Formats: sequence, C-alpha cells, structure tokens
Amino acid sequence: MNATSTASARNTSYLARPGGRIGYDTAGDGPLVVLVPGMGDLRAGYRFLAPALREAGFRVASTDLRGHGDSDATFTSHGDEDTADDVIALIEELAGPAVIVGNSMGAGAAVLAAARQPGLVSGLVLVGPFVRDPAVSAVQRVLLRAAMARPWAAISWKSYLPKLYAGRRPADFAEYRDQIAASLRRPGYARAFSLTTRTSHAAAAARLADVTAPALVVMGEQDPDFPDPRAEADWIARALHAQVVMVPEAGHYPQSQRHDITSPAIAGFLETAHRRA
Repeated sequence: MNATSTASARNTSYLARPGGRIGYDTAGDGPLVVLVPGMGDLRAGYRFLAPALREAGFRVASTDLRGHGDSDATFTSHGDEDTADDVIALIEELAGPAVIVGNSMGAGAAVLAAARQPGLVSGLVLVGPFVRDPAVSAVQRVLLRAAMARPWAAISWKSYLPKLYAGRRPADFAEYRDQIAASLRRPGYARAFSLTTRTSHAAAAARLADVTAPALVVMGEQDPDFPDPRAEADWIARALHAQVVMVPEAGHYPQSQRHDITSPAIAGFLETAHRRA
C-alpha cells in the first residue's frame, strides 16, 4: 500500500495521462473543488481541509502530483505546466468547472490552469503560493538540487520539513512526516521528487494578468519560503485582484497547521466564487 492514509488509499481513482496515471479521490456533493498539493507533499496534506469543505456542501477532489503519493513515477516531465495540464484534465473528467486550491507549486499550476481554461476554473485559492521564481543565486539552486538528489532525497526532505512547518504543527505531524518519507523511498519516487525540485514558476508569473477568476491568497505569517510572507501575499493579490488571509502561527502549510482558521476562510470564499460562476 502507498504511503497515503489507509482511507484515501482505499478510495483512490486514477486519471490516465500521457506517461502514467494521476492518483486522486473524490467525495461529497455540490460544486466541485480540486485540491492540489505542493512538491514533496501528498494529497493527504489536505486531510483537515477536505472534510471541512465536504461538510460545507462541496464535492472535493484531492489529487497527487506526478511521481508523488498514488500517482505513477513513470512520468518524464514534472512541474507547473505539467501539473496544470493534469488538473485541467481532471476537471474535465469530473465535469467541472471547479475552484482550484493549490499549495506551494500547486498554486503556480492553478494559475496556469485558470489562464489557459477560464471556462473550467471558477475560482482560485493559493496557499503558500509559488507563482514566480524566488530570488535565489545559482549556488543556492545547485545546493538545493544536491540536497534533494535521489540517493538521500527521503532523508533530506524529512529533515527539512520541520522548518517548513514553522509555528504550530498538527498533532499528527510526526506520523505524517513518516508517511511522506516512506512514499519517497519507493522505487522511482525519489527520482521524480528530485526532478520536481527543478520546477520553474516563470510560466505562471507570465500568465498572472490573464487570470479572470476570483482568487484568495492564504499565507502563513511564518512561511520560511518567503523573506516577507505578507509582502509576497500582497504582491500576488495585486496581480490577481485577490483577497488575502494571513494565518498566524503557520508556516508553509496553513491548511494543516491552522485549519481552524484556514478551513472557514476557504469555505467562505468558495461560497462566493461559486455564486459568481
């Protein structure tokens, strides 16, 4: 069995794509919401948000990235543009339109999907979003790729995750971190993860002005991936004419670190977005 939770593994469906299959699950009734995780994460990263949205009256689809979780590790390309294509195909499969919730690099993919297929995307929720490339030196990029290389990817990522969960951690953090590490230890998955670390967000940045769907930016106040999380959230909000929710005591994963704040904020936005659609 894969490293996702037993419940999600039992309910996994598969979307056939060129090069492999995308694992996902769906539950609930109502307007469609698609949850997209970030690099190195599992769709179980939405284990708190997904049930809250179902209870609020939405049909929720949670998907794994290529080479992550229940998706195949046979894909030869990874990144924002590939993920956007997969998300568009999933929304079509599930007879959208949908609001896309994207965390980290999943946010960049969500922006591209909304720009490419505005009729399929009724709203965006961007959580800890990477929608442009961070200002890092060539040396820093090389060091990151070396640290996340295939032979030690699982160990490196497991060691790094506590930093990304700056602030309050969910009660099941240790167990969930073990699930992620176990997932990366399967044949082919460390390679896929390492390739995903090379993702550029330039394509998403170039299409921000083409997004017409309403958007919400959710950012942890302590997100270590951004020198100034509030400034990054405000920059994205200006580009997309979006609302901003800053989440205290949260780093890169506010949907699980402070789901008491994040889930109601996202559910409220979804109600508004679907009324406009």
